[in-house]
Amino acid sequence: MDKQNISVGLDIGTTKIVAMIGRKNEYDKVEILGLGKAKSMGVHRGVVNNITQTIQSIQQAVQEAEAAASEKIEEVTVGIAGQHIRSLQHSDYITRPNSDIVIDEDDIDRLINQVHKLVMLPGEEIIHVLPQEFKIDGQAEITEPIGMYGGRLEANFHVVVGQVSSIRNIGRCIKSSGLELEGITLEPLASANAVLSREEKEAGVALIDIGGGTTDLAVFKDGIIRHTAVIPFGGNVITEDIKEGCSIIEKQAELLKVKFGSAWPGENKDNEIVSIPGLRGREPKEITLKNLSKIIHARVVEIIEQVFVEIKNYGHEEQKKKLIGGIVLTGGGSQLKHLKQLVEYITGMDTRIGYPNEHLAGDSDEDIASPLYATAVGLVMDGLKRQERKKAEQIEEEFVIENEVEQIEEPEVEVKVEEPIKERRSFLDKLTERVKDFLDNAE
Repeated sequence: MDKQNISVGLDIGTTKIVAMIGRKNEYDKVEILGLGKAKSMGVHRGVVNNITQTIQSIQQAVQEAEAAASEKIEEVTVGIAGQHIRSLQHSDYITRPNSDIVIDEDDIDRLINQVHKLVMLPGEEIIHVLPQEFKIDGQAEITEPIGMYGGRLEANFHVVVGQVSSIRNIGRCIKSSGLELEGITLEPLASANAVLSREEKEAGVALIDIGGGTTDLAVFKDGIIRHTAVIPFGGNVITEDIKEGCSIIEKQAELLKVKFGSAWPGENKDNEIVSIPGLRGREPKEITLKNLSKIIHARVVEIIEQVFVEIKNYGHEEQKKKLIGGIVLTGGGSQLKHLKQLVEYITGMDTRIGYPNEHLAGDSDEDIASPLYATAVGLVMDGLKRQERKKAEQIEEEFVIENEVEQIEEPEVEVKVEEPIKERRSFLDKLTERVKDFLDNAE
């Protein structure tokens, strides 16, 4: 099979590590060839805190995916998240030396590079610089300035910041697992690509990805990402609360949450009781489902309220920033019973559960189309997109070289080549290269 058309997404989460192998089929949909998952041992709230255990978990997930797909994995696209990620809004401008020449990519790159000179806290680095809209000589609301005339080019940026050491640690785990780093993607962006439609991103939508250790938020409006945030709480905190509140062990608490848990206490009758076997010959414990859902409800309300504060920070109450698409819930935590109703009750916004089946091939396994794997599907899609971009660049280079050769052979005929518009390399591509360089030099 052609290695070029295969992409591998590696989702390093707090509860599980997922390796997913996929390729594009003839209908331009993603076909999942293999899936491997392992319990995540060395990750806390999205940040690696034990390199050895994380490497073991990655290798286990990768081997499982390789066996399922009968493919050897060499390169992976990895997601970054964690409580160290924060975002800010920033405006910047450049003055162009000659306003009689149209604005080109170099001008925009110069403006973006200027944003990278922002002074950050020690150990922090800018991961993502996302232009929102541009202004040329005071004329606002320009989405694509390339090809226009103007002297002063300014823009509003959404800047995502993270801790370099955390990103390098992920890079180290991947390299030590015998894999190459193909690309780095922000996890909320990967999940958004997998579960949101273009119409929703245009209309305005908030994606809430409830993982084990963190809850990620990404707000889109007019097709552009407007706000991102990572809240350092997730499904694990709910399990912890059940464990403490019912005085049972973690394994039992997790089972209770998944099987009988509900975010809405009114649903359960007082006489509904679950009996849990006691430890080592002790009496079994009886827990009412009403109490269980009260414990879950209290923590879920806290998580949703924190997310809602972030949505308010974006300014969704302003007419121009209204989120018509409402809220989309995804991630493993979104499978909690009656969560959709609770989110609608707290926020007053339309809510749906996001399944990553829009971009998947029709015959995909039902398990893969679960919100649990939204990030992994998004990472596979991102890897495929990156490969297409590389392929396009190679074809373009060959095209230019061929034309140069022709011009040398036939000097009297002037061949004018229309240059294809190159897609601007995202800063994450440059960051990937820098992480690779760092790891190579650190050997």
